[in-house]
Amino acid sequence: MIDLKNKVAYITGGSKGIGYGVAKKLLASGMRVAISGRSIQSVKRATQSLGNDANVLAIASDVTKQSDENNAIKEILGKWGQLDVVLANAGVGHFAPIDQLTEEQWHSMINTNLNGVFHTLKATVEALKKTEGYYITLASLAGTNFFASGSGYNATKFGVVGFTQAAMLDLRQYGIKVTTLMPGSVATHFNNHEPSEKDAWKIQPEDIGELVFDLLKMNPRTLPSKIEVRPTRPDLK
Repeated sequence: MIDLKNKVAYITGGSKGIGYGVAKKLLASGMRVAISGRSIQSVKRATQSLGNDANVLAIASDVTKQSDENNAIKEILGKWGQLDVVLANAGVGHFAPIDQLTEEQWHSMINTNLNGVFHTLKATVEALKKTEGYYITLASLAGTNFFASGSGYNATKFGVVGFTQAAMLDLRQYGIKVTTLMPGSVATHFNNHEPSEKDAWKIQPEDIGELVFDLLKMNPRTLPSKIEVRPTRPDLK
């Protein structure tokens, strides 16, 4: 996918944070980008900030619902006729000791973080076969490193890593590239955090945008299927 001009990307959870940072970079590279979220108002605000031109599409979709993701892809194909890149980025986190983690919190993470990446792939896979496209999931270092009060989040992110790597083996026969990104601390609004100057030591959303851009520009004979990325200087926090 060396030439990115007019290629089409779909980013779930794209109204802020990592999804927004990736969308901004891909638009700057000449791609057309659709971003989705559960709140169409938030997504429209994001697209306005991104330029709100013919190369941006705002979509309301809840990744916990297969029908929503199916409709999102119909809308993208109806507007641009193709789909080349997907970033399954939508995610939530609830952190508490296992004896305090609620059933509602558990299912919220399973439905969004794990079922969501499945729903997004099922909705997009046929379109990606036609373009020999790229499917990327946003996992976490929590997908390989467990920690106290992280049982539910760890379970979903371990699951995302396993799901993505198995899907990679299934789909490369169609020319589809599949990668999971596993970042450490990122300066985002995740878990109701408000980014500030105190987050300067963290990975920034635009850094993940650069990483996705580099993946898309890489010679298609090479597939970095699982990428860990972490802050260089956590001692500065």
